[in-house]
Amino acid sequence: MKETFKDLVHYDREYVLPTYSREILLERGQGSRLWDIYGNEYLDFTTGISVCNLGHCHPGVTAAIREQAGKLVHVSNLFYNEHQPRLAKVIAERSGLNGKVFFGNSGAEANEGLIKFARRWGHQNGGKYSIICCNHCFHGRTLATLAATAKLKYREGYAPDMAGFTFVEFNNLSAVEAAITAETAAVLVEVVQGEGGVNPATADFLLGLRQLCDERKLLLLLDEVQCGMGRTGKYFSFQHYDFLPDGFSMAKALGNGFPMGAFCIQAQYGSLFSSGSHGSTFGGTPLACAAALAVFAALEEEQILENVQVQSKYFFQRLRALQQRFPLIKDVRGLGLLVGVEVGTEAIAGLQKACLQRRLLTLSAGEGVLRLLPPLNVTQAEIDRACAILQSALEDCSKAS
Repeated sequence: MKETFKDLVHYDREYVLPTYSREILLERGQGSRLWDIYGNEYLDFTTGISVCNLGHCHPGVTAAIREQAGKLVHVSNLFYNEHQPRLAKVIAERSGLNGKVFFGNSGAEANEGLIKFARRWGHQNGGKYSIICCNHCFHGRTLATLAATAKLKYREGYAPDMAGFTFVEFNNLSAVEAAITAETAAVLVEVVQGEGGVNPATADFLLGLRQLCDERKLLLLLDEVQCGMGRTGKYFSFQHYDFLPDGFSMAKALGNGFPMGAFCIQAQYGSLFSSGSHGSTFGGTPLACAAALAVFAALEEEQILENVQVQSKYFFQRLRALQQRFPLIKDVRGLGLLVGVEVGTEAIAGLQKACLQRRLLTLSAGEGVLRLLPPLNVTQAEIDRACAILQSALEDCSKAS
């Protein structure tokens, strides 16, 4: 006898740690749509928090996973597998870094790798170890990446924080410069802060950081976990600007839902790592790499980046038109299809609920920001549908306020 929704909720409450709040049970997906256990259809503008960037069950990725699952799922990294070096080459070339790649399983693990890179480099350069991060940043939930995350609520109950992290105002180059000490090894930033409120870095800030790090002999590290893999209309968001980081992390959409993370560093730093100096049991398996190679193939063959640029312009036009109609909207910001609609802390929960009732799935971010992350192959018709739902939800919320 098949379990009911009530049965599954009971199992969840009995046997799963209560670290998430959830309301609906999703059973299947296709493209930008999801269906719950009762067959209700939803328009998904969360994409698993920028994970299923090609939509759900993308045919090319699904086919690659099926084929590889029937051939070879896992071998230890003590042996070569055919897909890992191919994927490393693609990442190195598409990013423009032409560097060295390490494969892990998640964004936190990728950022942890960047932190270890900074410390390993610093150890050989005068014992430097400290990393400058920005207010409102989010880099993960391991102890090291938590310590690198600004918001106190994520770190509550896990003290003492790992030492070696300093926080400064985002987009404030002078604040970064003032925070540099003899122990500083690196600066770690997101090109667009996702969890922190959809806050894009300015070109002056990023280019100034590159120059400052060069002058002060520091590493410039970028967290591309949410804003990378095509989300902003480039393979990686730093490619909107004329500079290269010393290293960057990626995850989330790398496998379009298959768990995978990685970090890439400039080739000049490759000799810092030797056999046994870092590792991951499940990092870069044949199955994960096959999925990621299919993602990159789709990005190219289906003109996904071009679609992001076109649909982003249209989406922002529609949202700013709503801003003109609804004083509840304080700001519309973002880059590409990483979009934030600021409505304030008092309105955000009600607006999300109203969208959910109309079967549009959304996220929140920062303080009172509605975060919208449609698939990168989203159509204009789907954007129109989302905006119509958002308009109806805003009308209800405006009446309530």
